[in-house]
Amino acid sequence: MKALELHDDFGLDHLRHVERPEREPGDGEVRLAMRAASLNYRDLLMVTGRYDPRQPLPLVPCSDGVGVVEAIGPGVEGLEIGDRVATLFCQGWLAGEPTRAGIRQTLGGPIDGVLSERRTLPAHGVVPVPTGLSDVEASTLPCAALTAWSALVSQGRVAAGETVLVQGTGGVSIFALQIAQAAGARVILTSSQQWKLDRLAELEPWRTIHYRDDRRWGTTAREMTGGRGVDHVLEVGGGQTMAQSLRAVRVGGHIALIGVLSGVEATLELTPILMRNVRVQGTFVGSRERFLAMCRAFEQHDIRPWVDRVFPFDEAREAFAYLAARHHIGKVCLEF
Repeated sequence: MKALELHDDFGLDHLRHVERPEREPGDGEVRLAMRAASLNYRDLLMVTGRYDPRQPLPLVPCSDGVGVVEAIGPGVEGLEIGDRVATLFCQGWLAGEPTRAGIRQTLGGPIDGVLSERRTLPAHGVVPVPTGLSDVEASTLPCAALTAWSALVSQGRVAAGETVLVQGTGGVSIFALQIAQAAGARVILTSSQQWKLDRLAELEPWRTIHYRDDRRWGTTAREMTGGRGVDHVLEVGGGQTMAQSLRAVRVGGHIALIGVLSGVEATLELTPILMRNVRVQGTFVGSRERFLAMCRAFEQHDIRPWVDRVFPFDEAREAFAYLAARHHIGKVCLEF
């Protein structure tokens, strides 16, 4: 079967198509004929060697994909030939709180990912996708959608009437906007580019902020709520944005730390967190149990992923380069 792998070094120039043997499913496993995949910023970092420079090679990158079950091993229940399923990012995190061992079993590094024509995985490592979504749309769910769901629903308990501040217009952020709106919350959306805010007007965010034109955007967000502050912040920037998030959040509010696009280090005054009883919660994707709950909600509310561009599988390197340029809104995908 054809696969894409980092063979002997990191970097987009070292991605190459290779032939790998197919593996029959063993006890408790299924084999998928892959249909689509979506790219995450983590995948780009892994390919370029910035996520884990000690990652053993060769490696098949990319964690998020959708395939059709074409073979079933002994002992598998609840799945049939022809079922459409998505891959689970944390193969060892099935329910409850995460464990150190569970969150180390992740696709696309250290475990081989989904950029191959076929993929054999444990049956508990795949999840049936919502009906009505295309293969490409469903491939966006395993990391981006589940991270947003974990941040706002599983951890944040977002409720109708609350206000959510969403940073940026990437995959996680757009899913957070859609999930918050489905819960009855109102969303303040930020971006550094006005054309992206204009394009996303059809999703009807409550308010928007062009943060490069407004360096006090955290204060602006608080003022938009009449001085009370927002209930939830989806923090994707990290080092250079956390201070503004603390200005925006209300007393007793919640900041979900899910990304570090602007850096991993920050100089912060801790007093506001302490004196205003702010909860800062790290969010690392989510469990299989959460994935199933999220899929039910997506079906009920007819939430459709925002796909920016789809590349053919043979142009995976170009897809990674497009993601790296950060000109996209939502998700960048591959179709097999």
